[in-house]
Amino acid sequence: MAIVSSITNHSSLPNDKGEERLVDSSLLREEKKLSTKDSLRPKSFEEFLGQSELKKVLGISVKAALSRGEALDHLMLYGPPGLGKTTMALIIAEELGVKAKVTSAPALERPRDIVGMLINMQPRELIFVDEIHRLNNISQELLYPAMEDRRLDLTVGKGTSSRMRSIDIPPFTLVGATTKPASLSSPMRDRFGITQRLDFYNHLDLEKIIKRSANLINLSITDEASLQLAKRSRGTPRIANRLLRRVRDYAEVYSSLKSIDVKIVNDALDLHRVDQRGLDQTDLSYLGLLINDYGGGPVGIETLAAALGEDSATLETVVEPYLMQIGFLHRTPRGRTVTPAAEKHYLLNLTKNSTYE
Repeated sequence: MAIVSSITNHSSLPNDKGEERLVDSSLLREEKKLSTKDSLRPKSFEEFLGQSELKKVLGISVKAALSRGEALDHLMLYGPPGLGKTTMALIIAEELGVKAKVTSAPALERPRDIVGMLINMQPRELIFVDEIHRLNNISQELLYPAMEDRRLDLTVGKGTSSRMRSIDIPPFTLVGATTKPASLSSPMRDRFGITQRLDFYNHLDLEKIIKRSANLINLSITDEASLQLAKRSRGTPRIANRLLRRVRDYAEVYSSLKSIDVKIVNDALDLHRVDQRGLDQTDLSYLGLLINDYGGGPVGIETLAAALGEDSATLETVVEPYLMQIGFLHRTPRGRTVTPAAEKHYLLNLTKNSTYE
């Protein structure tokens, strides 16, 4: 399988020092250059851990397409970042035995970018478009006949001498990944024959992923240590692998042990200020503001954004979702409120930090 990649645009929220967050599920700067060459990526459905229902559905579709000798139906994968949408697309191409072109919506801003990509395709080739909801309207409209009728409708010439020309293209599979499926136009969504969501991973699946990754980088890790890493990974394999690398760095410098144990994991992640629930200093600052300054809420999002020096949209899309997922935050018509579980966790962190001091 060959991979043709374009540069992807991902953003992450910096912490107070302007550094990227370790627990951000988007790609960090250091990971963007390695994203298509990451040796930790599984290469088959068997190696891909977790998402059992998704693998079963896609496995059936792939086998059926192979038996008929046809291209797989167009596929849309959606869900939070870092759960394996790109990896799954590459696995599907591998299983189908076809080439995969990997690109992103910002790289397809001009119509000629899409036209050139589609005209140069081979039969049954797979095209993966990351953040497909960011395609502009012209690009989406160019894809409508290509996806449905395998045809490109182009306007040749200008003014009164212009004419329409249709170009037949070979059958292909478009795999679109998005974190915001509702942002896609309805005609675009309707042209995907298969639509599947990737969910957050449980601790058991994350523990297996961490052990597999540790084995690939020649790192020995105990069961207790891998479970502790899984608990701090926010249900996201990308974060789990990132934390594993940081623990490895810490162990190489500060430990003489050949195996990573739970103490090394705790020491390393405490140094990086990632707590037992995967919260970092940005999350704790948000909770601390709500608890200490506003009595737990309710507080409006604009007030919180101004007090933290952040954009309100950033808080809504980057900070708050995980806090809501673990039951630490409620969004109400009157504003944000913390739960008793959040207050208890925050106080435990204060006690722990004061003990260290």
